[in-house]
Amino acid sequence: MTHSSKAQTGGPRGDVALSKEGLPEWLGPVVRAAETVQPLQLSRFLPPENGTGRQSAVLILFGEGAQGPELLLMERAGSLRSHAGQPSFPGGALDPEDGDPKADGPLRAALREAEEETGLEQAGVQLFGVLPRLYIPVSKFVVTPVLGWWREPSPVGVVDPNETARVFTVPVADLTNPANRATAVHPSGHRGPAFLVESTLVWGFTAGVIDRLLHYAGWERSWDREKLVPLDWRS
Repeated sequence: MTHSSKAQTGGPRGDVALSKEGLPEWLGPVVRAAETVQPLQLSRFLPPENGTGRQSAVLILFGEGAQGPELLLMERAGSLRSHAGQPSFPGGALDPEDGDPKADGPLRAALREAEEETGLEQAGVQLFGVLPRLYIPVSKFVVTPVLGWWREPSPVGVVDPNETARVFTVPVADLTNPANRATAVHPSGHRGPAFLVESTLVWGFTAGVIDRLLHYAGWERSWDREKLVPLDWRS
């Protein structure tokens, strides 16, 4: 990844860089977690060693809302082939014009996809970190989670109803509230963390990353892991 003292974001071919300058103090634990966390501490699903898998990126965007720190999420359209109807981070597969998947390609892809899906203005986002690449076996996506600070908030909403059902922010306080936490149980038997927030259930890859970020940032509060939420067989 390219590093620079100044955050630069531009169009698809614009310069992108990571910068930790001028971040709010409360983001410090997230910055430190991103610098130290190991791949297996985030997920047991890691990219295949043979290099297969579809390169993609998601934007984990922290902003400051009426209730303090918050995260930007979206709900995928129910008609999509993969992960239909699921709440997720903005993101998607890398395009050739995003550049090198092993360099700053994921940074460009995360910003571009967020703009395409939510109308987010890239110029208002300061990218400050990247988490280890993870793998989603069901869709064969190799995902680079890119961390951003919403320095200059812009209006967001559904751009294409065929891709996105809604766009919303979730206060971090709601994500850490033990009353909103549960364990999702997939019909396959797989269990994973879930969050009941903003009248939806956040589970799967997105919930797993949020869960680990809260944990390694030191924000996690003790919650009842025996509170089970069964998932629909179509999930």
